[in-house]
Amino acid sequence: MKEIVILSGKGGTGKTTLSSCFSYLNKNSVIVDCDVDAANLHLTFDPEKIEEIEFVGGKQASVITDRCIGCGKCLEVCKFDAVSFDGSANDFFDKTYTINHLFCEGCKVCYEFCPAKAISFEDAVNGNIYISKSCYGPFVHAILGPGEENSGKLVARLKKMSQEIAEKEGIEYIITDASPGIGCPVIASLSGADVLLAVTEPTLSGLHDLERVIHLAKHFQLKIMVCINKWDINEEITNQIINYLNENSIENVGNISFNKKFVQANVDGKIVLEYNDADINREIELVFNKTMDFFKK
Repeated sequence: MKEIVILSGKGGTGKTTLSSCFSYLNKNSVIVDCDVDAANLHLTFDPEKIEEIEFVGGKQASVITDRCIGCGKCLEVCKFDAVSFDGSANDFFDKTYTINHLFCEGCKVCYEFCPAKAISFEDAVNGNIYISKSCYGPFVHAILGPGEENSGKLVARLKKMSQEIAEKEGIEYIITDASPGIGCPVIASLSGADVLLAVTEPTLSGLHDLERVIHLAKHFQLKIMVCINKWDINEEITNQIINYLNENSIENVGNISFNKKFVQANVDGKIVLEYNDADINREIELVFNKTMDFFKK
């Protein structure tokens, strides 16, 4: 199987839009939305959910109210300000200690030091994984709960599941919509990738963030290509980006012009190629074809 990871140095560059277009143009693929902190590819695909799986990313501590003796040891040892003395009453005390799960890091220190064994330490459900069916192929996606951790671990799980589906169903390509930036979920998205397509925009921050993504790709010795979205809103910086790519021997696989139909497609929950705009289709198909040429070499 072959995997294309579409990523960007920052949000809002058009990464998810391009991912949906690649899925539209290459229907023999498994589609994966690894932007688990802000998943939105499903809004375009309108998928039919086949399976839902709870994602357990770690552990969390809770006070067993009936056992709490109010000694305050949990408050003393907690380094994350997760413990407070405002829990429910029990048979012996008017108040007990309680743990705020938004602050708890699952370090287990309170559990180990509680003299009354009044702390439980159980699996924490951090989100949900979905295996769905779409018009463009199997779709693997997830939603991480608000404020939850372990997005990198969740992305690794999605990647493994997509590979298993591709192998089982004999599907040749995996198209992965990665998170923006260069953090843990992005690094997890790169695992097993054959080629990275970085989407950028002609702004100084866009160029700076693109440089960070390219350094990350080089660190992992991965092939990277670049598409400049909305290239015509600032031709001066577009030229700066192209010069930077030439100096670093990085292929520019095509540039996409600004067009209000991209916004309309998001509003309508459609893939922009469905509008059959000749100019848009030509530019996106060029990016797609030049990216796919990598696999023909």
